[in-house]
Amino acid sequence: MTHAQQAADGSSKALYGGTQQRRITVRDLAAAKERGEKWPMLTAYDAMTASVFDEAGIPVLLVGDSAGNCHLGYDTTVPVTMEQMAMMSAAVVRGTRRAMVVADLPFGSYQEGPVQALRNATRLVKEAGAGAVKLEGGERSLAQTELLVRSGIPVMSHLGLTPQSVNAMGGYYVQGRGDEAAHRLLRDAKAAQDAGAFALVMEMVPAELAAEVTRCLSIPTIGIGAGPDCDAQVLVWTDMAGMTSGRMPRFVKQYARLRETLGDAARGFAQDVVGSAFPAEEHTFH
Repeated sequence: MTHAQQAADGSSKALYGGTQQRRITVRDLAAAKERGEKWPMLTAYDAMTASVFDEAGIPVLLVGDSAGNCHLGYDTTVPVTMEQMAMMSAAVVRGTRRAMVVADLPFGSYQEGPVQALRNATRLVKEAGAGAVKLEGGERSLAQTELLVRSGIPVMSHLGLTPQSVNAMGGYYVQGRGDEAAHRLLRDAKAAQDAGAFALVMEMVPAELAAEVTRCLSIPTIGIGAGPDCDAQVLVWTDMAGMTSGRMPRFVKQYARLRETLGDAARGFAQDVVGSAFPAEEHTFH
């Protein structure tokens, strides 16, 4: 194979911008790590939004329990239920063709132990059609990770700021600062990899520590507030699109102002109705 052919073949296999039409798999993510390819991940919670992101070429979509904050009106992710996660995950799967869909195991769905984790993860994979599940914790979730992987369910791990533990943490703070905390996070990361996790999310972790973890692991790392050296980056889509009101976290970059756009559309519709401009003749059946 010539260099030109190798380059074309590598381009076709790219996670973002590639030409493959089948679903992205864990093997594709591992191959991207070997190539040194960086890739994007976004959250999605419904079929319509998921279809937009899938058509845009986003290779991995996370059905996050972050829906609790940005869609369901909760203050934290803790109240999110398995029923809600299964419904949203199934909708995202139905709205996509190429993206790998990863579904969060919500708080209380795996903490009892491996058997509980397997029962609920099986539901997300079998009933909702998710390609993988995500759970929080390193060493404290090893038994769950090991059983899921042995049972054929790919697992994405989540370290650093773990929102399901916000009550124990006492708030949303940067994790892994100081030698002891950094060593603990690195140990957790290696343990998650050894247990069979195919990827690792690091949230609100100092960039230097995230870079070290990325160098030490053979599986892809996904950063959210963890600096530029992770293999991939993820954002909650409502933050990225300017749908969230109030102060944005420091690690969020806003790429659109959809809250303003939707507000303008709603006000335009309301004014047309109040002023009897809608429905006009062209919107009326006879």
